[in-house]
Amino acid sequence: MGMEPETTVRLAVKSDAEAIARIYNEGIDDRVATFETEHRTAAYIAAQLAEKGDRHPTVVAEREGRVVAWAGAGPYRSRPCYAGVAEHSVYVAREARKTGAGRVALDALCRAYEARGFWKIVSRIFPENVASVTLHERGGFRVVGVYHRHGQLDGRWRDCVIVEKLLGVGEPAGLAAG
Repeated sequence: MGMEPETTVRLAVKSDAEAIARIYNEGIDDRVATFETEHRTAAYIAAQLAEKGDRHPTVVAEREGRVVAWAGAGPYRSRPCYAGVAEHSVYVAREARKTGAGRVALDALCRAYEARGFWKIVSRIFPENVASVTLHERGGFRVVGVYHRHGQLDGRWRDCVIVEKLLGVGEPAGLAAG
């Protein structure tokens, strides 16, 4: 393992949209991270960041001023009972994979969502994406199970590993003893 430059994290801003799109598009091209097949533009990402606002922020990991990874999330479902559950993604630039950048971004995402009152964060990962499954397990996520034949990518059925992490684990205020 070479000495990597220091990795810093912060909430994403509109000017990060181009870097986020570049990294996302690498993930789309690699066909191991998402069912999406259409490239995203910086304008699309900027609009998404604005729409999600502070309730569902995206975080970026930087090295020497360059965004090398990002993690973002959105609502899991629209029903009020799921308001504290977020569904997330994490993407690492090809040149920064296997260097710890994804872990830094994922940990920062979990902290940001816990601070906003979320109690759980979940995702679906292609089983072939061993790096992502490993990243999540090392980051305190639990594999819940596997969705079989969850969707098609390039005409092939793909399974998805379901992962979850409980944030700020505790009983809801209404159920506290006292």
